[in-house]
Amino acid sequence: MNLPTAVKTCLIEKYATFSGRASRSEYWWFVLAYVIGALIVSLTGIQFLYLIYMLALFIPATAAGYRRLQDTGRKGWYIFIPMGLALVSMFLMPAAPTIEDGQMTQMPDMGNMGLIAILSLVQLIVGLVFLWWLTRPSQPATTQ
Repeated sequence: MNLPTAVKTCLIEKYATFSGRASRSEYWWFVLAYVIGALIVSLTGIQFLYLIYMLALFIPATAAGYRRLQDTGRKGWYIFIPMGLALVSMFLMPAAPTIEDGQMTQMPDMGNMGLIAILSLVQLIVGLVFLWWLTRPSQPATTQ
């Protein structure tokens, strides 16, 4: 499978299909297209456009990851683990320091910063595990 075929498959044929399998080439070509598109949209500097891009591709990216995990012999719903960790991190993120007249007036809560550091380490480990899983060859067994 090549880049145009993978993008067509993930965006048109299987936009919200959470069943079946996705080959390594289908998944990784789609991820490459997704990242290139995100970089191009982010370079425009228009945050609203970037938000629309991410929301439009959230479902097909999740579905492709779900199918890819099933193709490696794992449960597809595992793809929601790193997403859940990212949401928890987003809600726990401390406020940025307040700067007035060139002076920092309020620092973020350090306890919260420690929690974010630990959660970031957990996200890194989970991300590496998922990277490993998503790069494994297809399993001939039935999907779970």
